[in-house]
Amino acid sequence: MSWTVGELARLTGVTVRTLHHYDRIGLLRPSGRTAAGHRRYDVHDLDRLHQVLVYRGLGFPLEEAATLLDDPDADPAEHLRRQHRLLRDRLEATAAMVAAVEKEMEARQMGISLTPEERFEVFGDRLPEEHAAEAEERWGETEAWAQSQRRTAAMAKEDWLRVKAETDDVERRFAAALAAGVAADSAAAMDLAEEHRQQITRHFYDCSPEVHAGLGRMYVEDPRFTAHYEQVAPGLARYVSTAVQANAARQGG
Repeated sequence: MSWTVGELARLTGVTVRTLHHYDRIGLLRPSGRTAAGHRRYDVHDLDRLHQVLVYRGLGFPLEEAATLLDDPDADPAEHLRRQHRLLRDRLEATAAMVAAVEKEMEARQMGISLTPEERFEVFGDRLPEEHAAEAEERWGETEAWAQSQRRTAAMAKEDWLRVKAETDDVERRFAAALAAGVAADSAAAMDLAEEHRQQITRHFYDCSPEVHAGLGRMYVEDPRFTAHYEQVAPGLARYVSTAVQANAARQGG
């Protein structure tokens, strides 16, 4: 098979002018000419053009692409392996950028008006917007969700740092109670659970004992919540869950 310059242009989406330029600089010379001197490209030329286009897409200058393609020690398989590696690297970098933009979109949707750097400073690697869509799907129609949206939209970095400090403090005291052998349904553990409930009410939404009990169940039913507490101390997810539900029963009683 062979193609004229116009046919090759239509086949590949490269302009005739670009193909003429590649010919002039020696990057892609046609393998043949017609009796009238017109360019004819064969399958080997087409393959080389594909290689050129991949390198160009990866940002290589034409001169560097030509050097790579004309390397006598490189075989076609090596070109493919190199391009595959570079494309995978670019794919991973693009995926990371997409994820960052999506998190920024979700954070704005949640009303968290922090920069990405500030959010990392406050939340570390457990950013609240990671499950924003799921949270909105579950609670988006509730007053608690609307209340949380209003409050978080008004919170600056200093507010989030204060909330984080309070949360970390109560979790450390939960862990200390667990280590000391304090029963999860004891008055001391339930008092910690009540303090936890009041923190939620103070900073996010009116958290009734019934709602708090539901959160407590999630700490052992949802692996993501469980993993968070288990990072603080082994067995803490079950301990906090029991304390929260016991406190809810105490408040309700």
